[in-house]
Amino acid sequence: MTLRLTNTLTRKTEIFQSLLPKKVSIYCCGVTVYDHCHLGHARSYIAWDVLRRYLIWLGYEVTFVQNFTDIDDKILDRAAKENCSMSEISERNIKAFHEDMNVLGILPPDRMPRATKCLDGIRALIEELVTCGAAYSIDGDVYFSVTKHANYGKLSGRQLEQQQLNADGRVTDAEKEKKQSLFDFALWKGAKQGEPSFPSPWGEGRPGWHIECSAMVREELGETIDIHLGGADLIFPHHENEIAQSEVATGKDLARYWLHNGMVNVSGQKMSKSLGNFTTIKELLKQGISPMTLRLFVLQAHYRKPIDFTDEALKAAAKGWEGLNAALSLGVLHSTELGITKQSSLNEIAIHTTKEIHSLELSQLQKNFVEAMNDDLNTSGALAVLFELARPLRSLANRFKREGTKKINLSKTADLRSRWQLLVQLAHVLGLKSEKSQTFSQIGESFVMEEKIKAAIASRKKAKSTGDYTKADKIRDELKAIGVELIDKPGGKTDWIRI
Repeated sequence: MTLRLTNTLTRKTEIFQSLLPKKVSIYCCGVTVYDHCHLGHARSYIAWDVLRRYLIWLGYEVTFVQNFTDIDDKILDRAAKENCSMSEISERNIKAFHEDMNVLGILPPDRMPRATKCLDGIRALIEELVTCGAAYSIDGDVYFSVTKHANYGKLSGRQLEQQQLNADGRVTDAEKEKKQSLFDFALWKGAKQGEPSFPSPWGEGRPGWHIECSAMVREELGETIDIHLGGADLIFPHHENEIAQSEVATGKDLARYWLHNGMVNVSGQKMSKSLGNFTTIKELLKQGISPMTLRLFVLQAHYRKPIDFTDEALKAAAKGWEGLNAALSLGVLHSTELGITKQSSLNEIAIHTTKEIHSLELSQLQKNFVEAMNDDLNTSGALAVLFELARPLRSLANRFKREGTKKINLSKTADLRSRWQLLVQLAHVLGLKSEKSQTFSQIGESFVMEEKIKAAIASRKKAKSTGDYTKADKIRDELKAIGVELIDKPGGKTDWIRI
C-alpha cells in the first residue's frame, strides 16, 4: 500500500517518493495578512493539515513551512483606511490567524517566515536573475522576462497566446511602456510617495508577490522541495511565476509535487465580498458551528473538488459529528468501564499504532482507512471507516446515559477498548478530537446549542410542575423532531441523547 498523490504539474496521480528517505519537505502558500481568514482558508489549511498528519503517521519526518505575506497592496490600502501602519495591520491579523488555526486543530507549521524578514534573500534572488539576463530594471522597477523560461506555462497548461486577454486587463498603461512583454511580471516595485519602502540596488521599493515565496522556499528548505501546496486559484499566475523565476535561477525543479485544493462556493455561487456571501472563520464559529463540525464538513469532500457551503450541508455535518463525538468521548467519560487506566496516554494512543487489535474486523477497518488515504487522500472514504468504528461505541454511550453505568455488563471490554483506541488514533490523523460542547441542527435555518436544549428541558419541567402536560408533551415532541430524545429519571432529573 503506497501513497499516491495527484500532481498538478504532470496532471497524473503518482506514487509519492520523497527526495530523502522518510523525510518530506513541504511549502504551503500562506495568507496575505490584511484581514481575518475566511472559509476558503479553512478548507485549504484543513486539507494540508491532514496531508501532514498522515505523512507523520506513516513514519515520515516532515518539515512544514508556511509563509505570511506581510507586504502587499491590500495591506497598504487597509492601513491607509484605518490610518495606521502596515505592520499594525499585519500583526493584528497574524494574531487572528493563529487563533483561528488553533481552534480548528491545525498543527502549527515548523516555521512561518515573513516577507519583511526575508528581504536579503529576495534581493539576492532578484540580483541573480538580473545578472543572468532573465530580469531587467527600468526606473526602479525590476521585471522578470517570461520568455527566459523555456517551459513557462507548464503548471497551468496555458500558452502565452492564451494569456493575452488576461494580461491586457491587468497591465496599466505605465507598465506597458516599461515592460518588454505584457506577460513579464514585477520582481521589485519602485517606491511610491507615502508608501513604506526598503533599500535595494534598484532604489527604494518593495518586492513583488511571486518573488517572496521563491526566496522563502529557498531560504527555508533549499532549491528543490518535495511538495508545494496551495489553492487552485494560485496555479496561475502565482505558482507558474514561482516556478519560472526559481528554476531559471537554480536550473533545478522547484518542487516535485504540486498539490492544489478546490474552491469554496456558497449556495452554488463563488464566495466573494461583492456577492455578500463572504464569511470569516470567526463569524462562522460565532454562529454556533463547532470547530470539529466545520472540519468534518470540509473532509467529507475530496480536497481537489469544489465544495458548496450551505446550511443543509452544515446541518448534515453537525449530525455526523455528534455521533463521532459521542464515540470519541466514550473512553474519557467511561475509562473505568473500558479498562482505560492512563488518561495521560490519550495522545500516545492517537499518534502511535494501536497494539490491541483483537479482531479481524478492526484489522480490516484499519486497512480500509489506509487504502482510502493512500488513494490521493480520500478523506471521505477514511471518514466512512471512522463512522463504522464509532457505531457500536455511540450506541454504548447512549446506553450509559440512558441506563447508568451500573446496569450495563460489558462482556467484551478488551474489544471495545481496542475499537475506541483505533478510533481515537485514526480520528487524530484527520485532526478530529472530542469536543465537550456540541452543535445540533434545528428545523429551519439556524442551529440549536446545548444551552437551548437545556432551557427547553427546564421549561418542560416547569410545565409539568404546574400540571400543564400538554405543553410538556409539546416540548418533548419538538426536541424529538430535531433528533433529541429525553430520558426521565427518578428524582425528577431529565437527561437527553441524540437519536
